[in-house]
Amino acid sequence: MTRALVLRHHKEDHSGLIGEALEARGYEIDLRMMDETSATPSLDGYDIFVILGSKSAVYDKEVEAAWFGREMDLIAEAGRRDLPIFGICFGAQALCLYHGGVVERSPDPEIGWYEIEAVNGSGMSSGPWFEFHFDHCTLPESAQLWASTPRSIQAFAVGKNVGVQFHPEVDHVQLADWFAGGVEEAREFGIDTDALLAETRRETPAARVRAAELVDLFLSHIEA
Repeated sequence: MTRALVLRHHKEDHSGLIGEALEARGYEIDLRMMDETSATPSLDGYDIFVILGSKSAVYDKEVEAAWFGREMDLIAEAGRRDLPIFGICFGAQALCLYHGGVVERSPDPEIGWYEIEAVNGSGMSSGPWFEFHFDHCTLPESAQLWASTPRSIQAFAVGKNVGVQFHPEVDHVQLADWFAGGVEEAREFGIDTDALLAETRRETPAARVRAAELVDLFLSHIEA
């Protein structure tokens, strides 16, 4: 059986719809924690490496000292092993930063369901995709842009790695768990969290299909 290491940064995070799609394609999911209290996982025995989102910023020096520096070391090791990485939100920003791009606070955060524009023949679905981010990327020259919105780069490839700014793993279960842990950031942004959760419940069946298509796109990119 092929195996996927999925790195999360909070206990309430799941592999969600992306995990479901990988399991349906024969992958065993190993969900591991990366934070200041956790040990750095080994990459031995894995076929792909998935990095989920985080409330932290990749440019926070305290976070880097506490645990993100070790995560960047894992990204470097994955490169040496030719182990493909699929980065989601924070994971995509980590890929961008590692390969020489820039990640900064965004003047226009995105929270909710957004359409994206695919470019360069990427084959990306326009969505809508779920967004929950306050930072944005400027890509390195080595990366190929796959999709964007007027506010932010939304998807890119760099080598065998793929990063997406949005959250293709999110269903209503994941979002409810996030909100159970606190809704202050969303409400400060002017979001009606009950309405967003209801919208996410309605979107979940179609989002499940889009997540599966995105996994197929990632796996095809690896094979190519």
